Amino acid sequence: MVLMMLTPKQKKVLDFIEGFQKKAGFMPSQKEIAQHFGFQSLGTVQNYLTRLERHGFLKKQWNSKRGIQLASSSSRLSDATASWSRSQVPSAGEGASESSIELPLVGRVAAGYPIEAIEQESLVEVPLSLLPSSRLPHSEYFVLQVEGDSMIEEGILDGDHVVIRKQATASNGQTVVAIWNQEATIKKFYRRSGRIELHPANSAYQPFLIEPKDQNEFEIRGVLVSLIRKLF
Repeated sequence: MVLMMLTPKQKKVLDFIEGFQKKAGFMPSQKEIAQHFGFQSLGTVQNYLTRLERHGFLKKQWNSKRGIQLASSSSRLSDATASWSRSQVPSAGEGASESSIELPLVGRVAAGYPIEAIEQESLVEVPLSLLPSSRLPHSEYFVLQVEGDSMIEEGILDGDHVVIRKQATASNGQTVVAIWNQEATIKKFYRRSGRIELHPANSAYQPFLIEPKDQNEFEIRGVLVSLIRKLF
């Protein structure tokens, strides 16, 4: 349904592109879009353009500096989404903040698999309601995509996206993203009698048992705070 196609931030980018074209008579470059919104990377712009193209609002020619084209139905769809966007995001003048933020999607994680770096910067829009109310800076969070079924009994499925709070320590029973022997895993953490135990939430798998002499190869990267399923 059209009204649910655009997030508020995607709508702002589309509005800027349409307004720029009407005023200047030609389409903005990726650099001009980045400068307007304060994006640090053209990869962020490309991420927005790809999503807008996927939803049918834009057409692109990647080998052209001003290769963005508005789809024939773009203005009609943009107008249709305006009321939804305004209802979801209160105006700054009302003293309210937006209901979501964008966090970096930095890789994939699973039992026994390495974190796979994503070459092009990618962002995931995350509702603020999924973050703890501790007022930590947004830079203290990142997102990983889960591969495998080692945590299915905790409701973490293959393909899910997990929001992780950066920290190097954890309490017993917390679900952590950790590096062990240069490979990344997501497991429940326990420390017992000096030994570290990483427990799966799947009875088909055995826990990892890390003795004190091997713990120099172990590192906690963060703790699970929320989960997103089929976000995009």
